[in-house]
Amino acid sequence: MANLGFIGLGIMGYPMARNLAQAGHNVAIWSHTKEKCEKLATQVGANVTVCSSPKEVGEKSEIVFLCVGDTRMSEQTILGPDGIAEGIKAGGVVVDASTVSPTSNVSTAAALEAKGVDFLGAPCTGSRPGAEGGKLTFMIGGKKEVFERVKPFLEPMGKLLYYCGPHGMGMHAKLTQNLILSNLLQAFNEGLVLSTKAGVDPKLMLEILDNSAAKSGLIAFKAPYVFRRDFSTNFSVKWMHKDIGLMLESANELGVPLPLTSLTQQMFRAAIAGGDGDADICATVKVLERIVGVEVKES
Repeated sequence: MANLGFIGLGIMGYPMARNLAQAGHNVAIWSHTKEKCEKLATQVGANVTVCSSPKEVGEKSEIVFLCVGDTRMSEQTILGPDGIAEGIKAGGVVVDASTVSPTSNVSTAAALEAKGVDFLGAPCTGSRPGAEGGKLTFMIGGKKEVFERVKPFLEPMGKLLYYCGPHGMGMHAKLTQNLILSNLLQAFNEGLVLSTKAGVDPKLMLEILDNSAAKSGLIAFKAPYVFRRDFSTNFSVKWMHKDIGLMLESANELGVPLPLTSLTQQMFRAAIAGGDGDADICATVKVLERIVGVEVKES
């Protein structure tokens, strides 16, 4: 049993923290929404402690995990007033499972290491189902020996743990994965709107895709949600749009052109402007549907 902390109880963070507690660890928690903390404490039991600030979480923990929305939130939670860094003792570890700027991972690691605290950037993928089932995939950047120390505490949350190299490398891997996912999704949107407009049954089109070189795990998973018009959130449009911005920012720093990704960003932005920012990423299909006057749905 270890004394762990977890900050950020959103769609991903809540089940991640719950899985740590259910694995038998003491877990100190904090969220902007206190009701989420109280719900988790009630659901799991006495080994969950509700804290008043990230600083208090740091004071009670050997290792603190966080999963928050963006780079600014991550930096404020770790290094800001009443942040984790003000509470955690030298020798502790901060593990950021958020998807943020790779350069932020590097600068955060340096700031913490100056205080004698280790850091790992450990973004994860798997959306809500993976978080709830403890089957996330983590991509880790930081010192290898720190990863080995933290590995047993990642395992209740995820089954695939990839050590990618020094600080920032896990984040580069995560952004690359999401780059391909977002562009695949846009290709699906265009293809299915086109075939539906032409009169091809969407379920038949999916069967054809599933038995061709265009087969995609993402499409196979997301298409049934689109067909039944279920856009309940596993991974929201607004957060993928944020990640696409990070991809383009990183590409600018590295001098890499990303023409397809730039267009995909605009389509996600159009989905947000159309009121679907909080919906699942598969709701981006509605942008083209509205333009051409069809819906990709079950007949």
